[in-house]
Amino acid sequence: MTPQTPDFSNVRSGSSSVPASQSQPDFSNVQGGTSTVSGGGGTGQVAGAQHYTVQKGDTLSHIAHHFYGKASHWHAIFDANRDQIDDPDLIRPGQVLVIPAQDNR
Repeated sequence: MTPQTPDFSNVRSGSSSVPASQSQPDFSNVQGGTSTVSGGGGTGQVAGAQHYTVQKGDTLSHIAHHFYGKASHWHAIFDANRDQIDDPDLIRPGQVLVIPAQDNR
């Protein structure tokens, strides 16, 4: 007599109360980018500034090059965000940084 081996070929791992067709979130309408901050005077607001959400792989130099055309202007972004950045080499995806208006000196 040969013992039968159970057939688990149709077993799936995981658990969910959501049907499989709806298990993946839809991020098709999510957009990154910048927005203009109007005015000034309030805490955390800089006149003429914009906000930028840090993306994976970003550096302050990369962001400065994007906004100012010169990577060497990263200090302006660092100085404007000292309340949330202690080390200019350690920014995290998802952080929303203030991008001060370019100083045209």
